[in-house]
Amino acid sequence: MGRKKETVTIYDVAREAGVSMATVSRVVNGNPNVKPLTRKKVLETIRRMGYRPNAVARGLASKRTTTVGVVIPDISYAFFAELARGIEDIANMYHYNIILCNSDLKKEKELQLIEALFEKQVDGLLFLGGEVTDEHREIFSGSDIPVVLAATRDEKEKNRPFVTIDQVQAAKEATEVLIREGHRRIGLLGGPLTDPIIGYPRYLGYREALLDNGFTLEEKWIRLGNYRYDSGLKAAKELLGTEEGPTAFFAVNDEMAAGALHAAQDLGKRVPEEISVIGFDNIPLASQIRPLLSTVAVPMYDIGAVAMRLLTKYMNDEPIEKNQVVLEYRLELRDSTRLQGELAH
Repeated sequence: MGRKKETVTIYDVAREAGVSMATVSRVVNGNPNVKPLTRKKVLETIRRMGYRPNAVARGLASKRTTTVGVVIPDISYAFFAELARGIEDIANMYHYNIILCNSDLKKEKELQLIEALFEKQVDGLLFLGGEVTDEHREIFSGSDIPVVLAATRDEKEKNRPFVTIDQVQAAKEATEVLIREGHRRIGLLGGPLTDPIIGYPRYLGYREALLDNGFTLEEKWIRLGNYRYDSGLKAAKELLGTEEGPTAFFAVNDEMAAGALHAAQDLGKRVPEEISVIGFDNIPLASQIRPLLSTVAVPMYDIGAVAMRLLTKYMNDEPIEKNQVVLEYRLELRDSTRLQGELAH
């Protein structure tokens, strides 16, 4: 193995350029109080020598690391990938680096990641799409690092900053699309009701739609899965195989909705003539399968972008007019329902 190349220091750059270390520091930090010719000489020396400023040392000096921690439940799911893209674009705009951590939907790992990010002295934390428990609150309150929630909210501490949509109302409106089509047997392909972020609020929206329109809630038409395609496929086949199965499905996300759509096709049923299907999120899959999937279009990118911008305001002590933001969604009605077109919320 070759010999490790020695690290170039600020002292080496200053000596090579014939200036003080303070001058090099001013150039590196964008201080305007440097003569143009001197700045040019220092920058050329930095490039030639391959000098990399020590971010840790700079952070200690300024008490800022220009780094933001992002805790995400499952980066493999397109919903969170698009959220992360919105975060990164705004972070770049404001010159922040991102440390992206995947919790694998495990609470203990999530708590450990938050602790680790705080120990790294991140300037702020974005917490995405998970339940805020008492353990989370204890960690958050034990630090002065600002925290903003994205695609979730704290149901106990009502003043905690968040950016999300009205999950219950969106699920209700999606279910009412199926009611307006004339369906009387509407199945729910849901997530765990112990999940307060997606599973339970979207179930509540489904239930509200039925009860407000004079229907009874039929437990026999409800199946709970894990948000994945296979669980939607299996649950829909199970329900469609019964004597009086549903004629329509509301699925709490697009992967399960795609499973329902394919289950109907596998059983020889035509979509939407015999079975209507509507999903939730509007991930790319919704416009890739055939027939095209009707769904609730969640502004995933915007949730990430707005949450990151809100966090920059906290980190930079900027005025904040509103620290809890509920964004608009829309119904994107395509070919898997008989009602079609775009309905804004």
